[in-house]
Amino acid sequence: MNNKKTVITYGTYDMLHEGHMNLLKRAKALGDYLIVGVTDENYDRSRGKLNVVESTKKRVKAVEALDFVDKVIVEKHKKQKAQDMVKYDVDIFAIGDDWVGAFDYLNEFTHVEYLPRTEGISSTKLRRENFDLIKMGIVGLGRDTQSFIDEAQFVSNIKINRIYAEDFLALKKFTKDSSIIKYGHDNYDDFLDTSIQAVYIDTALKKHYTFIKKAIEAGKHILCENPIALDKKELKELLSLAKKNKVLLLSALKTAFLPAFNQLLKEIEKGDIGDIREVRATRTSLYREKDYPDSFMEQGATNILSGYPSLLIHKVLGKKKSITFFDQTEKNYDISNLIVTTHKNSAVGLARVATGIKSEGDAVISGTKGYVYIPAPWWLTKEFYFRFEDTHKSYKFSYEFEGCGLRYMIAEFASLIQRGKRTSKMLSPSDMVSISRIILDYNEFKENSKKTKKKEK
Repeated sequence: MNNKKTVITYGTYDMLHEGHMNLLKRAKALGDYLIVGVTDENYDRSRGKLNVVESTKKRVKAVEALDFVDKVIVEKHKKQKAQDMVKYDVDIFAIGDDWVGAFDYLNEFTHVEYLPRTEGISSTKLRRENFDLIKMGIVGLGRDTQSFIDEAQFVSNIKINRIYAEDFLALKKFTKDSSIIKYGHDNYDDFLDTSIQAVYIDTALKKHYTFIKKAIEAGKHILCENPIALDKKELKELLSLAKKNKVLLLSALKTAFLPAFNQLLKEIEKGDIGDIREVRATRTSLYREKDYPDSFMEQGATNILSGYPSLLIHKVLGKKKSITFFDQTEKNYDISNLIVTTHKNSAVGLARVATGIKSEGDAVISGTKGYVYIPAPWWLTKEFYFRFEDTHKSYKFSYEFEGCGLRYMIAEFASLIQRGKRTSKMLSPSDMVSISRIILDYNEFKENSKKTKKKEK
């Protein structure tokens, strides 16, 4: 770079403010050429920054607009800093003094300089000032209710202090034992007639439609466990009603919001494994061993679990051309199902779900040049491997996430509400329809089978 002294710094730069610009100017003053690394949204989420409002693209553009910044790059993983020091022949790495000591290891590659920050201003403070608190209520005492409440505490601008449940005694005990939930309701209309702006629904699947419809009509935003409906007409009605009433309706498929899962989709788009011909994903759980009631099991393996493999298959292969079910039933409900879907270019999706059979919960995406392996439990994606015939070309991606993964979904839900958005790029309405098609078609398939058996009798 013509013997110019190169300085590099990194940050999120959400809602670019005076503090950011002061620090960047101090960094530029250390040399002649300033490179700024803007963190990728998946990387931010993987390191616990859940409340970033602006997209990577918007943040990059904001920094690029500063006339004293010479180059902007995107930071995608924690090892990148050391790589960038060598790649750009960096003379000075500059960072805020709230990180003192954290980056001393980079002295091996360059000189590390910790710079003073501007007091009294931060993106966190701006977010609090610019975005109202979202009051949220819980509907039901389901398998994820407590985890949801716990995980929501890590998302700013979300407050949960109400819950609705039909079982008054269970409701009373839950609110008594909870340090967070202060108000319990056993009347849904009364629950909706409060100051809450959003609800999380975790009830029996067959009750989703009724609870969602009433919440939409009450003007509440909804995050609901998958599936949001068990009938095609009901699903179409709910999505249409949500759009009409300008409320957010989002399926609670937490995998869709995990940093590593979204990075996986980005990496696949690069085409390193060639044309994708097959996606295989397994999701099984022996709920009986976890003391789940029979009423839960009777919902069927397909209704309970197929959303996860369907998500991966849909995101990678797109729309389905055909669906074939190979189910095993017990007491009139499926305990296992191998679901085979066909897609464009003769690609095939293989989704195996089971509540009465245990299998390895991994996933494989097979292409003409290589494949991607996601180890169990793949739906809690933390790492994935790109593998090739020439093993020297193989590589691995690893992203840690905090808690049980729910906080990333909650953060996206809150962010959409705050930004006035009614659809998520991570899980759009068309995604939800395609993913739900497996469940809807299977339920239709079961009904038709029952009718056929009756006629035969």
